[in-house]
Amino acid sequence: MPPDAKPKVLILGGTAEAAALAEQLVARGDVAVVTSLAGRTTSPVLPPGEVRIGGFGGAAGLAAYIREQGISRVIDATHPFARRISENAIRATAETGVPLEHLVRPGWEPVRGDRWREVGSLEEAAQALPAGATVFLALGRQYLDTFLHRTDCRFVIRMVDAPAEPLPFSNHTLILGKPSADPADEAALFARHGITHLVCRNSGGAASYGKIVAAREMGLPVIILGR
Repeated sequence: MPPDAKPKVLILGGTAEAAALAEQLVARGDVAVVTSLAGRTTSPVLPPGEVRIGGFGGAAGLAAYIREQGISRVIDATHPFARRISENAIRATAETGVPLEHLVRPGWEPVRGDRWREVGSLEEAAQALPAGATVFLALGRQYLDTFLHRTDCRFVIRMVDAPAEPLPFSNHTLILGKPSADPADEAALFARHGITHLVCRNSGGAASYGKIVAAREMGLPVIILGR
């Protein structure tokens, strides 16, 4: 590293916390900041600093990037359920000897009025649904296939971007958009589609908590995938 060069920090991002951290570090001005986004959405909100979009090619690819770019510190601020990139970060930083920090948002905790059933896997979540349920699936596209065999349920699925191909569900409604932090908006959506059950992950954070509050206020059962 040249004597006058700033240390370079790689933020594994895609969350509100990662964007806030990038803004904080860029404003501080004593490090160069690169934020890596997976590229799952077509028009992501870009944080300040340099932005890299796309995968690294596993732990080996991430280690190579760390070496090539002269990364001095890695901060894993990915989604709490982004297990693969977090595991790759552990292996890549161990291989390169670069410090790794984790920025993990706290999970949600059930409060009075919540009707949660915590499950340990998506398979368990799919099994927990009663026949005839109208289910709001608050999950990413890569987690939907587990529910395909539940042809006795109707699914309402929200996605940020339209899928490249039609979803293979026999009975479903697709909604495009992001979660609302306003419980009233989420409650209106649930009522409009006759939702009887909510399936989601314990992602934590305020941005997607509106659906949890809406389910509580409406008395809806929530099947929630634990950390």
